[in-house]
Amino acid sequence: MRLFWVGFVVVLVYGKWVDGFLEFNETELSYIESYGHDGSPYGSSKVYSNAVMVGLTLIQSAAAKGAVCLDGTLPGYHLHRGYGSGANSWLIQLEAAQLQFRGERIWFAAMEDLMMKGMRHANQALLSGCSAGGLAAILHCDKFKDLFPRTIRVKCLSDAGLFLDAVDVAGGRTLRNLYSGVVGIQGVKHNLPRICTNRLDPTSCFFPQNIISQVKTPLFILNAAYDSWQIQSSLAPPSADPHGYWHDCRLNHAKCSPSQISFLQGFRNQVLNAVRGFSMSKQNGLFINSCFAHCQTERQDTWFADDSPVVGNKAIAIAVGDWYFNRAAVKATDCPYPCDKSCHNLVFQRA
Repeated sequence: MRLFWVGFVVVLVYGKWVDGFLEFNETELSYIESYGHDGSPYGSSKVYSNAVMVGLTLIQSAAAKGAVCLDGTLPGYHLHRGYGSGANSWLIQLEAAQLQFRGERIWFAAMEDLMMKGMRHANQALLSGCSAGGLAAILHCDKFKDLFPRTIRVKCLSDAGLFLDAVDVAGGRTLRNLYSGVVGIQGVKHNLPRICTNRLDPTSCFFPQNIISQVKTPLFILNAAYDSWQIQSSLAPPSADPHGYWHDCRLNHAKCSPSQISFLQGFRNQVLNAVRGFSMSKQNGLFINSCFAHCQTERQDTWFADDSPVVGNKAIAIAVGDWYFNRAAVKATDCPYPCDKSCHNLVFQRA
């Protein structure tokens, strides 16, 4: 796909977890290594050998709208323009790099700024995001579609944004407690889909499993069945594992006991149940691979390389492209671990 690349770094309402929750960005590999099925590492040099550095564009009109960061500074984005046949194709990528309390204002300020800079002439557009940005892509998907005429192809992609309201290893709901704080403190309720809040509490409507089937715009869900962030920060965080029984397992799946693998297989089943109704819509796309990973679109080795992860012999980039351009229906669900030998599983080196 020849698309513009617009990376937002200050769009979503949150990006860093606090109060004892693990924080890591999968695209920063100082503490992370990625391993193939044969145990060989994918080093950071392989991932970023052809990286393109794009400067930050500040949104000068944002201050007048109250769309500023916590310290009062202007928000911004990174704009890398397309050319040739891709000159009017736009890809908006949400990262959510910092904690935000005015994410909705910043979102609208950024969209308005980009429309003035040419996005209003788009002939096709894709809103995507990774992790917290993946959740933001779901929440903003229909709003993004409404920016364009009905004749324009507009779709959304959520990578590693399928955060589940799951029970942790201690029997509690670590992520629900965190989300409850986010929704309450940051006043997210009024920005959540009313079709959900009319029947469920606001915290429940912050979980994608309760809203993805109501998204009207074509949506692609890309997620690892054993999402590494959710294992570390939702299923088996230190707060739910005070004696450290899960310490080695949450850093390296190869060190999980049979009972721990069984617990993680149960989580995979929850992932599949969460997308069952969503996947029945012809307009939606799905790629659930049985890897221990997170944010597979932001790394070249997992997005599109000779040995990228595949499901049914189809790599992630090919699957997304087939779905976006209506070349083929994509509803790819992997077999359970450890059957997939194409995974680039993440192993964490922290003590």
